[in-house]
Amino acid sequence: MQSRVNGTLGARLQDGIAAAVISFGGGLIVLLACTAAVPTARRGFRRIAETLRSGIGLRPWQCLGGVCGAFLVLSQGVTASALGIALFTVAVVAGQVVSGMVVDRFGLGPGGRQQVTTTRLIGAVLTLVAVVIAVSARLGETRASWLVVLPGLAGIGVAWQQAVNGRVKQTADSTVSASTLNFATGTAALVLAGIVEITVRGLPDSYPDDPRLYLGGLIGIFVIGGATVLVRYTGVLLLSMGMIAGQLAGALALDLIVPTPGTRIETSTLVGVGLTLVAAVVAALPAGPRTESARDLPR
Repeated sequence: MQSRVNGTLGARLQDGIAAAVISFGGGLIVLLACTAAVPTARRGFRRIAETLRSGIGLRPWQCLGGVCGAFLVLSQGVTASALGIALFTVAVVAGQVVSGMVVDRFGLGPGGRQQVTTTRLIGAVLTLVAVVIAVSARLGETRASWLVVLPGLAGIGVAWQQAVNGRVKQTADSTVSASTLNFATGTAALVLAGIVEITVRGLPDSYPDDPRLYLGGLIGIFVIGGATVLVRYTGVLLLSMGMIAGQLAGALALDLIVPTPGTRIETSTLVGVGLTLVAAVVAALPAGPRTESARDLPR
């Protein structure tokens, strides 16, 4: 839903970066209001500040997860039209799945080190195959280019973002605090990019009147907030695969219920979406306990 909203806003503005700034900035405003109204969120920021000053338990670089979200948006604006959306999607998912395994193996998330079990490895491979199948009808539109590196790096960053946001939430003991920090760093990065773009292109000529197009940030709050809570229990890899399955299934539902002009549902898309759900289930199958908890890791 967020992709549909932000994509439509970007098309209306003819400026993807401006749409991203509006989305991130809108979410940040809502979260700042929540922080002001919720005492636990304010205490969460105090815990984060105290932990950073102590140098034990949380590092400054772990507070920059939102920058990865901003980079994903920027890479989409820079490379999606050049590569084609199919190849862009495959590159992001490949980076996300591989990074998810690495992040889990080194225990960067709040759940500590996660074994790369056979079921998780099979699930990861199935997820990548499923996404390739889902977009196979459009792979003919792709144009091979070194630019594919950018969405691959963005996918790697998304997995890292989920891990460090979970760490921040664990330190703050507040989902609102962790989400607000994510949106603040992401908005700051996008504003810097926006300033450069405004210098070159100027501001958009007009802004659409439809208020629904400005709800992307509100939807993003639930995406980021949900991920910061769940990653402790699922690990980054399983969370990533679940979100990929949800994104494809949600996109298919939107195309069936409120299709955009020229939308055509391919059989390969249906097969790919179904296979992502199977992959998430396979990866979630128990295959031994976790090796150690986050509390056991060296600080």
